[in-house]
Amino acid sequence: MDLGVAGRVALVTAASRGLGRAAALALAAEGAKVAICARGAGALAATEAELAALTEVLALQADVTDPGTPARLVEATVERFGRLDILVANAGGPPAGKALEVDDAQLEAAVNANLLTSVRLVRAAVPHLRAQGWGRICLLTSSAVKQPLPTLSLSNTARAGLWGWAKTAAADLFPEGITLNLACPGLHATDRVKELDLGPGPLGDPADFGRVVAFLCSAPAGFLSGTAVLVDGARSLGLT
Repeated sequence: MDLGVAGRVALVTAASRGLGRAAALALAAEGAKVAICARGAGALAATEAELAALTEVLALQADVTDPGTPARLVEATVERFGRLDILVANAGGPPAGKALEVDDAQLEAAVNANLLTSVRLVRAAVPHLRAQGWGRICLLTSSAVKQPLPTLSLSNTARAGLWGWAKTAAADLFPEGITLNLACPGLHATDRVKELDLGPGPLGDPADFGRVVAFLCSAPAGFLSGTAVLVDGARSLGLT
């Protein structure tokens, strides 16, 4: 299937490792030009080299959770490529913690990283998408938006809040030719999942998850919006 993103420009945040990296690679393989960011210089440079073998790439060392960074990343992407078509918003997940054991500071940090960061990125990107009457936004969240995960109360709280915001934003944007969806991973073979040690069970291939993200950002997905797509190997048991 031709995803129709060749020549499009994508910004993928927190993209040097794990699922963000997989999304960037999948879009690059489809011919999109890609801007990426990450905090760590070494991993960022390694991913930049991988992407450069596939497409034009811009790599920026930045902490996407800093409130001023999202707008700067969008501006740098547009300055380099002249446009922005696709936003894949990602940020590292918060640490584990039981609901009654986390404090206000931890909750505020999780909401900043895993809710407000995506909102800021969308706000910064939307004017550029509106200008051309076409856009794709994919927020990388977690299967926790459908079924909260034990001991991950910080993630559960922030991700659910983002889903509520995104559901309403998607309805506002769709008439303008802009789709907004969530890609909600379960357990994949990433460093974060290994660190969390959530117990036995099959792990997904990050590359496969990246291809799901690429489809959500594609031309054929133009009537798919306001949806949270579970990519969790049937682990979540809820019907909604």
